Amino acid sequence: MKLHYVIITIVLLAILPACEQKQTTTSEKVMDKVNDALDRRPDEKIRDAAEDASDAIEDASIEIQKGLEEVTKELEK
Repeated sequence: MKLHYVIITIVLLAILPACEQKQTTTSEKVMDKVNDALDRRPDEKIRDAAEDASDAIEDASIEIQKGLEEVTKELEK
């Protein structure tokens, strides 16, 4: 049984470095913000559409949460 844990641990440790994400520096973040403000990022229209969709989903989830809270209050009465 313990051998299985050792093998699984070794496999996970071997795979872990492959999951590493790209590190972004502060200067890259600032340049992205500046390019966003000036509308000169690569694929600007696609990124704007994705950001708008994300905002709409976030707004919808807030509305759903409010609705669920109201329904819960009504059910408690």
